[in-house]
Amino acid sequence: MDLSKVKDREALSPRREPYWHRLRPGCFLGYRASVREGAGTWIARAYAEDARKYHLKALGDFGTLPSSERFAAAKRDAEAFYDHLEAGGEARPETETVKDACEAYAKDNPEAEGRFTRHVYSDPIANIALPKLRRRHTKEWRARLDEKPALVSRAKGGEQRTRARSKSSINRDQAALRAALGRHLAPGAPNSEAAWQEPLKPIKNATGRRTLYLAHDQRKKLVDALPAEAEPFIRALCLLPLRPGAMAALSAGDWERRTRELTIGKDKTGKPRRIIVPQSVAALLTEQAKGKLPGGPLFMRANGKRWDKETWNDPIAAAATEAKLPARVTAYTLRHSVITDLVNGGLALLTVAQISDTSVEMIERHYGHLDKAAAEKALARLAL
Repeated sequence: MDLSKVKDREALSPRREPYWHRLRPGCFLGYRASVREGAGTWIARAYAEDARKYHLKALGDFGTLPSSERFAAAKRDAEAFYDHLEAGGEARPETETVKDACEAYAKDNPEAEGRFTRHVYSDPIANIALPKLRRRHTKEWRARLDEKPALVSRAKGGEQRTRARSKSSINRDQAALRAALGRHLAPGAPNSEAAWQEPLKPIKNATGRRTLYLAHDQRKKLVDALPAEAEPFIRALCLLPLRPGAMAALSAGDWERRTRELTIGKDKTGKPRRIIVPQSVAALLTEQAKGKLPGGPLFMRANGKRWDKETWNDPIAAAATEAKLPARVTAYTLRHSVITDLVNGGLALLTVAQISDTSVEMIERHYGHLDKAAAEKALARLAL
Protein backbone atom coordinates (compact mmCIF):
# COMPACT_ATOMS: atom_id res chain seq x y z
CA MET A 1 0.00 0.00 0.00
CA ASP A 2 1.02 3.64 -0.32
CA LEU A 3 2.23 5.04 3.01
CA SER A 4 3.49 8.33 1.59
CA LYS A 5 0.23 10.23 2.18
CA VAL A 6 -0.42 11.51 5.68
CA LYS A 7 -4.21 11.29 5.48
CA ASP A 8 -4.00 7.64 4.37
CA ARG A 9 -1.70 6.75 7.28
CA GLU A 10 -3.91 8.51 9.80
CA ALA A 11 -6.88 6.46 8.61
CA LEU A 12 -5.12 3.15 9.36
CA SER A 13 -6.35 1.07 12.28
CA PRO A 14 -3.82 0.05 14.96
CA ARG A 15 -2.67 -3.55 14.65
CA ARG A 16 0.35 -5.63 15.55
CA GLU A 17 1.37 -6.44 11.95
CA PRO A 18 2.76 -3.35 10.18
CA TYR A 19 1.29 -1.99 6.96
CA TRP A 20 3.92 -2.47 4.22
CA HIS A 21 4.97 -0.18 1.39
CA ARG A 22 7.20 -1.71 -1.30
CA LEU A 23 10.13 0.58 -2.08
CA ARG A 24 11.96 -1.75 -4.47
CA PRO A 25 12.41 -5.51 -4.88
CA GLY A 26 13.44 -6.93 -1.53
CA CYS A 27 13.08 -3.58 0.29
CA PHE A 28 9.94 -2.63 2.19
CA LEU A 29 8.96 0.14 4.56
CA GLY A 30 6.47 -0.73 7.29
CA TYR A 31 4.24 1.48 9.40
CA ARG A 32 2.52 0.54 12.65
CA ALA A 33 -0.27 2.92 13.67
CA SER A 34 -0.18 4.08 17.28
CA VAL A 35 -2.82 2.74 19.67
CA ARG A 36 -2.63 6.04 21.55
CA GLU A 37 -2.45 9.58 20.31
CA GLY A 38 0.87 10.33 18.70
CA ALA A 39 3.05 9.30 15.79
CA GLY A 40 3.10 5.72 14.58
CA THR A 41 6.36 3.79 14.26
CA TRP A 42 8.29 2.79 11.15
CA ILE A 43 10.03 -0.50 10.36
CA ALA A 44 12.43 -1.48 7.59
CA ARG A 45 12.29 -4.95 6.01
CA ALA A 46 15.13 -5.94 3.69
CA TYR A 47 16.02 -9.20 1.98
CA ALA A 48 19.55 -10.53 2.48
CA GLU A 49 20.54 -12.62 -0.53
CA ASP A 50 23.33 -14.50 1.24
CA ALA A 51 21.16 -15.54 4.18
CA ARG A 52 18.09 -15.95 1.95
CA LYS A 53 15.78 -14.32 4.46
CA TYR A 54 14.30 -10.96 5.42
CA HIS A 55 15.65 -8.85 8.26
CA LEU A 56 13.74 -6.20 10.20
CA LYS A 57 14.96 -2.97 11.71
CA ALA A 58 12.97 -0.55 13.89
CA LEU A 59 13.34 3.02 12.65
CA GLY A 60 11.43 4.93 15.34
CA ASP A 61 8.51 7.31 14.92
CA PHE A 62 10.29 10.42 13.51
CA GLY A 63 7.99 12.32 15.85
CA THR A 64 10.21 15.41 15.81
CA LEU A 65 9.52 15.92 12.09
CA PRO A 66 6.33 17.29 10.53
CA SER A 67 3.95 14.54 9.46
CA SER A 68 4.55 15.36 5.79
CA GLU A 69 8.30 14.68 6.13
CA ARG A 70 8.23 11.41 8.07
CA PHE A 71 7.73 9.09 5.11
CA ALA A 72 10.75 10.51 3.27
CA ALA A 73 12.95 10.19 6.36
CA ALA A 74 11.80 6.63 7.04
CA LYS A 75 12.26 5.71 3.35
CA ARG A 76 15.81 7.04 3.42
CA ASP A 77 16.70 4.95 6.49
CA ALA A 78 15.00 1.82 5.13
CA GLU A 79 16.92 2.04 1.84
CA ALA A 80 20.17 2.62 3.73
CA PHE A 81 19.47 -0.57 5.72
CA TYR A 82 18.83 -2.49 2.49
CA ASP A 83 22.03 -1.13 0.90
CA HIS A 84 23.95 -2.13 4.01
CA LEU A 85 22.75 -5.73 3.68
CA GLU A 86 23.35 -5.74 -0.07
CA ALA A 87 26.98 -4.73 0.53
CA GLY A 88 27.46 -7.74 2.80
CA GLY A 89 26.81 -6.01 6.10
CA GLU A 90 25.33 -7.87 9.04
CA ALA A 91 21.85 -7.30 10.43
CA ARG A 92 22.97 -7.09 14.01
CA PRO A 93 20.39 -7.28 16.83
CA GLU A 94 21.07 -3.65 17.67
CA THR A 95 19.41 -1.61 20.32
CA GLU A 96 17.46 0.73 18.08
CA THR A 97 15.25 2.95 20.22
CA VAL A 98 15.21 4.48 23.68
CA LYS A 99 12.74 1.79 24.75
CA ASP A 100 15.11 -0.92 23.51
CA ALA A 101 17.94 0.59 25.57
CA CYS A 102 15.75 0.70 28.68
CA GLU A 103 14.57 -2.88 28.24
CA ALA A 104 18.16 -4.09 27.86
CA TYR A 105 19.21 -2.20 30.99
CA ALA A 106 16.25 -3.47 33.01
CA LYS A 107 17.29 -7.11 32.45
CA ASP A 108 20.12 -6.57 34.93
CA ASN A 109 18.40 -3.88 36.99
CA PRO A 110 14.86 -4.99 37.90
CA GLU A 111 14.31 -1.95 40.12
CA ALA A 112 14.66 0.25 37.02
CA GLU A 113 11.95 -1.68 35.16
CA GLY A 114 9.21 -0.11 37.30
CA ARG A 115 10.54 3.38 36.64
CA PHE A 116 10.69 2.76 32.90
CA THR A 117 7.15 1.35 32.90
CA ARG A 118 5.82 4.42 34.70
CA HIS A 119 7.81 7.15 32.97
CA VAL A 120 9.41 5.98 29.70
CA TYR A 121 7.61 3.22 27.82
CA SER A 122 4.37 5.18 27.41
CA ASP A 123 6.17 8.48 26.79
CA PRO A 124 6.96 9.89 23.30
CA ILE A 125 10.68 9.51 24.00
CA ALA A 126 10.39 5.70 23.97
CA ASN A 127 10.16 5.39 20.18
CA ILE A 128 12.96 7.79 19.29
CA ALA A 129 15.83 6.05 17.49
CA LEU A 130 19.00 6.24 19.58
CA PRO A 131 21.17 7.87 16.88
CA LYS A 132 18.56 10.62 16.60
CA LEU A 133 18.19 11.34 20.30
CA ARG A 134 18.85 15.00 20.98
CA ARG A 135 19.01 17.39 23.89
CA ARG A 136 15.48 18.66 23.22
CA HIS A 137 14.06 15.13 23.56
CA THR A 138 15.48 14.52 27.03
CA LYS A 139 14.69 18.11 28.06
CA GLU A 140 11.04 17.67 27.08
CA TRP A 141 10.89 14.29 28.85
CA ARG A 142 12.36 15.86 32.00
CA ALA A 143 9.74 18.62 31.88
CA ARG A 144 6.96 16.02 31.64
CA LEU A 145 8.47 14.11 34.55
CA ASP A 146 8.59 17.28 36.69
CA GLU A 147 4.90 17.91 36.04
CA LYS A 148 3.79 14.33 36.73
CA PRO A 149 2.43 13.97 40.30
CA ALA A 150 3.62 11.15 42.53
CA LEU A 151 0.99 8.63 43.60
CA VAL A 152 0.61 8.49 47.37
CA SER A 153 -2.13 5.86 47.57
CA ARG A 154 -5.45 4.82 46.16
CA ALA A 155 -8.46 5.08 48.45
CA LYS A 156 -10.92 2.21 48.68
CA GLY A 157 -13.36 4.11 46.51
CA GLY A 158 -10.79 4.23 43.71
CA GLU A 159 -9.73 7.87 44.08
CA GLN A 160 -6.00 8.44 43.79
CA ARG A 161 -4.15 10.65 46.25
CA THR A 162 -1.11 12.39 44.80
CA ARG A 163 1.54 14.91 45.73
CA ALA A 164 4.13 16.92 43.87
CA ARG A 165 7.10 14.81 42.82
CA SER A 166 10.08 15.39 45.10
CA LYS A 167 13.50 16.35 43.77
CA SER A 168 14.98 13.12 45.08
CA SER A 169 12.32 11.09 43.23
CA ILE A 170 13.07 12.97 40.01
CA ASN A 171 16.77 12.24 40.47
CA ARG A 172 16.14 8.51 40.89
CA ASP A 173 13.82 8.34 37.88
CA GLN A 174 16.12 10.21 35.54
CA ALA A 175 19.24 8.42 36.81
CA ALA A 176 17.82 5.13 35.56
CA LEU A 177 17.18 6.57 32.08
CA ARG A 178 20.61 8.22 31.99
CA ALA A 179 22.29 4.93 32.89
CA ALA A 180 20.33 2.97 30.27
CA LEU A 181 21.15 5.45 27.50
CA GLY A 182 24.76 5.73 28.63
CA ARG A 183 25.32 2.07 27.77
CA HIS A 184 24.65 2.76 24.09
CA LEU A 185 25.33 6.47 23.51
CA ALA A 186 28.42 8.54 24.04
CA PRO A 187 27.78 11.93 25.68
CA GLY A 188 27.19 14.69 23.15
CA ALA A 189 29.36 17.78 22.92
CA PRO A 190 28.58 20.10 25.87
CA ASN A 191 26.04 22.85 25.24
CA SER A 192 25.13 21.39 21.86
CA GLU A 193 21.89 19.85 20.58
CA ALA A 194 23.68 16.48 20.62
CA ALA A 195 24.19 16.71 24.39
CA TRP A 196 21.28 14.40 25.26
CA GLN A 197 22.78 13.81 28.70
CA GLU A 198 22.70 17.38 29.99
CA PRO A 199 18.96 17.65 30.85
CA LEU A 200 19.35 14.42 32.86
CA LYS A 201 21.89 15.80 35.31
CA PRO A 202 20.86 15.22 38.95
CA ILE A 203 19.38 18.06 40.95
CA LYS A 204 21.94 19.13 43.53
CA ASN A 205 21.19 18.80 47.26
CA ALA A 206 17.94 16.99 46.48
CA THR A 207 18.40 14.03 48.82
CA GLY A 208 17.58 14.76 52.41
CA ARG A 209 17.62 12.52 55.45
CA ARG A 210 14.54 10.50 56.26
CA THR A 211 14.05 12.28 59.54
CA LEU A 212 10.87 10.56 60.70
CA TYR A 213 11.85 7.80 63.11
CA LEU A 214 9.53 5.48 65.01
CA ALA A 215 10.86 4.18 68.27
CA HIS A 216 10.37 0.54 69.27
CA ASP A 217 7.21 1.23 71.29
CA GLN A 218 5.73 3.34 68.47
CA ARG A 219 6.26 0.53 65.96
CA LYS A 220 4.58 -1.88 68.36
CA LYS A 221 1.54 0.42 68.59
CA LEU A 222 1.44 0.59 64.79
CA VAL A 223 1.52 -3.20 64.45
CA ASP A 224 -1.14 -3.64 67.13
CA ALA A 225 -3.47 -1.29 65.22
CA LEU A 226 -3.17 -3.12 61.91
CA PRO A 227 -5.89 -5.35 60.42
CA ALA A 228 -5.10 -9.06 60.59
CA GLU A 229 -4.47 -9.24 56.83
CA ALA A 230 -1.68 -6.66 56.88
CA GLU A 231 -0.15 -7.43 60.27
CA PRO A 232 2.46 -10.08 59.21
CA PHE A 233 3.76 -8.03 56.29
CA ILE A 234 4.05 -4.74 58.21
CA ARG A 235 5.51 -6.55 61.22
CA ALA A 236 8.24 -7.94 58.97
CA LEU A 237 9.01 -4.41 57.76
CA CYS A 238 9.44 -3.42 61.41
CA LEU A 239 11.92 -6.25 61.94
CA LEU A 240 14.16 -6.24 58.88
CA PRO A 241 15.74 -3.32 56.96
CA LEU A 242 14.35 -4.35 53.58
CA ARG A 243 12.72 -2.12 51.03
CA PRO A 244 8.95 -2.69 50.98
CA GLY A 245 9.06 -3.89 47.37
CA ALA A 246 11.78 -6.43 48.18
CA MET A 247 9.78 -7.72 51.14
CA ALA A 248 6.65 -8.05 49.02
CA ALA A 249 8.57 -9.96 46.33
CA LEU A 250 9.72 -12.69 48.74
CA SER A 251 8.46 -16.20 48.04
CA ALA A 252 8.05 -19.07 50.45
CA GLY A 253 11.03 -20.83 48.89
CA ASP A 254 13.30 -17.89 49.78
CA TRP A 255 13.12 -18.84 53.45
CA GLU A 256 15.31 -21.67 54.81
CA ARG A 257 14.05 -22.51 58.29
CA ARG A 258 16.90 -24.84 59.30
CA THR A 259 19.68 -22.30 58.77
CA ARG A 260 17.56 -19.16 59.35
CA GLU A 261 18.71 -17.84 55.97
CA LEU A 262 16.53 -15.53 53.91
CA THR A 263 17.33 -14.99 50.23
CA ILE A 264 16.36 -11.57 48.90
CA GLY A 265 16.26 -11.85 45.13
CA LYS A 266 14.44 -8.77 43.89
CA ASP A 267 15.82 -5.49 45.17
CA LYS A 268 17.37 -2.27 43.96
CA THR A 269 20.74 -3.68 42.84
CA GLY A 270 19.17 -6.72 41.20
CA LYS A 271 21.72 -9.04 42.82
CA PRO A 272 20.39 -11.76 45.17
CA ARG A 273 21.74 -11.74 48.70
CA ARG A 274 21.26 -13.93 51.77
CA ILE A 275 20.98 -12.81 55.36
CA ILE A 276 20.68 -14.71 58.63
CA VAL A 277 17.77 -13.41 60.68
CA PRO A 278 17.23 -13.35 64.47
CA GLN A 279 15.18 -16.11 66.06
CA SER A 280 12.24 -13.75 66.64
CA VAL A 281 12.07 -12.98 62.93
CA ALA A 282 12.59 -16.64 62.01
CA ALA A 283 9.40 -17.59 63.85
CA LEU A 284 7.38 -15.08 61.81
CA LEU A 285 8.85 -16.21 58.49
CA THR A 286 8.34 -19.88 59.32
CA GLU A 287 4.69 -19.24 60.14
CA GLN A 288 4.18 -17.34 56.86
CA ALA A 289 5.86 -20.05 54.75
CA LYS A 290 3.84 -22.89 56.28
CA GLY A 291 1.80 -24.83 53.71
CA LYS A 292 2.85 -22.67 50.74
CA LEU A 293 4.48 -23.73 47.49
CA PRO A 294 8.07 -22.46 47.03
CA GLY A 295 6.95 -19.97 44.38
CA GLY A 296 4.02 -18.62 46.38
CA PRO A 297 4.12 -15.22 48.11
CA LEU A 298 5.73 -15.40 51.53
CA PHE A 299 3.48 -12.53 52.62
CA MET A 300 0.06 -12.93 51.09
CA ARG A 301 -3.01 -10.73 51.02
CA ALA A 302 -6.44 -12.18 51.72
CA ASN A 303 -7.06 -12.56 47.97
CA GLY A 304 -3.86 -14.58 47.52
CA LYS A 305 -1.93 -11.80 45.80
CA ARG A 306 1.29 -10.10 46.83
CA TRP A 307 1.39 -6.74 48.55
CA ASP A 308 2.30 -3.66 46.53
CA LYS A 309 2.49 0.10 47.00
CA GLU A 310 -1.19 0.61 46.27
CA THR A 311 -2.25 -1.94 48.89
CA TRP A 312 0.18 -1.44 51.78
CA ASN A 313 -0.13 2.37 52.06
CA ASP A 314 -3.74 2.51 53.29
CA PRO A 315 -3.37 0.00 56.17
CA ILE A 316 -0.26 1.81 57.40
CA ALA A 317 -1.95 5.21 57.22
CA ALA A 318 -5.06 3.96 59.03
CA ALA A 319 -3.02 2.22 61.74
CA ALA A 320 -0.85 5.32 62.23
CA THR A 321 -3.98 7.42 62.76
CA GLU A 322 -5.45 4.93 65.25
CA ALA A 323 -2.15 4.69 67.14
CA LYS A 324 -1.84 8.51 67.18
CA LEU A 325 1.43 8.44 65.28
CA PRO A 326 2.62 11.12 62.84
CA ALA A 327 0.62 11.23 59.61
CA ARG A 328 3.86 11.06 57.60
CA VAL A 329 4.44 7.42 58.52
CA THR A 330 5.08 5.27 55.44
CA ALA A 331 6.50 1.84 54.71
CA TYR A 332 9.89 3.48 54.15
CA THR A 333 9.67 5.02 57.63
CA LEU A 334 9.88 1.50 59.01
CA ARG A 335 12.99 0.68 56.95
CA HIS A 336 14.63 3.92 58.11
CA SER A 337 13.74 3.15 61.73
CA VAL A 338 15.22 -0.36 61.59
CA ILE A 339 18.44 0.89 59.98
CA THR A 340 18.64 3.60 62.64
CA ASP A 341 18.40 0.96 65.35
CA LEU A 342 21.08 -1.17 63.71
CA VAL A 343 23.50 1.75 63.48
CA ASN A 344 22.66 2.99 66.97
CA GLY A 345 23.16 -0.53 68.27
CA GLY A 346 26.78 -0.53 67.18
CA LEU A 347 26.50 -2.88 64.20
CA ALA A 348 29.34 -2.30 61.71
CA LEU A 349 28.30 0.09 58.96
CA LEU A 350 29.50 -2.36 56.30
CA THR A 351 27.22 -5.03 57.75
CA VAL A 352 24.28 -2.63 57.89
CA ALA A 353 24.92 -1.66 54.27
CA GLN A 354 25.08 -5.29 53.16
CA ILE A 355 21.87 -6.46 54.79
CA SER A 356 20.08 -3.24 53.73
CA ASP A 357 21.28 -3.48 50.10
CA THR A 358 22.85 -0.05 50.06
CA SER A 359 26.35 1.43 50.24
CA VAL A 360 28.44 2.38 53.24
CA GLU A 361 28.57 5.87 51.74
CA MET A 362 24.78 6.13 51.88
CA ILE A 363 24.70 4.82 55.45
CA GLU A 364 27.32 7.37 56.51
CA ARG A 365 25.53 10.18 54.68
CA HIS A 366 22.10 9.52 56.18
CA TYR A 367 22.95 7.93 59.53
CA GLY A 368 26.45 9.18 60.33
CA HIS A 369 25.00 11.57 62.92
CA LEU A 370 23.70 8.72 65.09
CA ASP A 371 25.16 7.64 68.40
CA LYS A 372 27.25 4.49 67.84
CA ALA A 373 27.66 3.87 71.57
CA ALA A 374 24.14 2.60 72.33
CA ALA A 375 24.21 -0.05 75.03
CA GLU A 376 22.37 -2.88 73.32
CA LYS A 377 22.91 -4.57 70.00
CA ALA A 378 20.10 -3.60 67.66
CA LEU A 379 19.15 -7.06 66.43
CA ALA A 380 18.32 -8.14 69.95
CA ARG A 381 15.88 -5.22 70.33
CA LEU A 382 13.86 -5.72 67.21
CA ALA A 383 11.33 -8.31 68.41
CA LEU A 384 7.82 -6.91 68.64
